[in-house]
Amino acid sequence: MAEHGIDDFLQAKRKAAERLGMHDVAVLPKNVEIEAALRAHQRLFGGDSHHHSLKEQRRVALDAMRLLGEFHPRLVGSVLTGTATPHSDINLHLFADGSESVALRLMDLGVPHSFYERRVKMDAERSVSCPVLRIEAGGRTIDATIFPVDGIRQSPYSPVDGRPMRRADAHEVAELVDAV
Repeated sequence: MAEHGIDDFLQAKRKAAERLGMHDVAVLPKNVEIEAALRAHQRLFGGDSHHHSLKEQRRVALDAMRLLGEFHPRLVGSVLTGTATPHSDINLHLFADGSESVALRLMDLGVPHSFYERRVKMDAERSVSCPVLRIEAGGRTIDATIFPVDGIRQSPYSPVDGRPMRRADAHEVAELVDAV
């Protein structure tokens, strides 16, 4: 994950198992264990380059959040938690009555974008399909998942630990940028 930019835990597990010739999925590490190992790897081998890359990713995220402020953006994922690699996408959650309003705002600003859909696990029994706007900014890819306006009250489950995903608003991200 650290060296090849893989951000999907299952894909990384399968690739590692294949390399090791393992076929028993029961012995594969949990996502939480993988994230802890990734964090340790970055501490040991990332040094200043990791801090610089993470600060730049957070700065780009903050710029995008300010640009899309009317949609109450929240930073989520590896850029927020600090486990992002230089290959990691920046993930935002936006809240709007529909994806069209976000797309119109981007068109007004002259920001090229594309759409796709992502399945998001909202609780143990329910997944929903959400529109995602992909934009390029500052040499980085930003994926902005669009939730209904009232979606700000319930964070989807994290693929790492199965608990509600941590979200940070622009003020919190600005503090992170200043701290790193």
